[in-house]
Amino acid sequence: MVTKQFRGSSPEEADLRRADSLAREIFSDVANKWAFLIIETLGERTLRFSELRDEVEGISHKMLTQNLRMLEHNGLVDRKVHPTVPPRVEYTLTEPGRALRATVDGMCQWTQRYLGHIEAARRRVDPGADASARR
Repeated sequence: MVTKQFRGSSPEEADLRRADSLAREIFSDVANKWAFLIIETLGERTLRFSELRDEVEGISHKMLTQNLRMLEHNGLVDRKVHPTVPPRVEYTLTEPGRALRATVDGMCQWTQRYLGHIEAARRRVDPGADASARR
């Protein structure tokens, strides 16, 4: 994984519009459905890998592993390994992860609020398509 390095307070590093900015790299990492769902699921709790996998319906073992590593790499999730046999691994949101959760919660609320509007727009644009076929 190639990671850009933060070199100070350069405005270019924080500019999401620049393809080479550190901010865009971070945004790209966390702005995906699995990262959002993991952050939302962890909430204020500590969960084991298997508990997360069970609660985030549809996520594969591989995608959960990749996203947890990315979230840990970005300092949003804390991974704690307990020295037991077999090892017990737990995941908790860090302070920046909890702060991001407020944004994720807002996205969830927005989705719930406008779900009917979005479905109506989809039916107008593609009246012959069944809503369940798009998922």
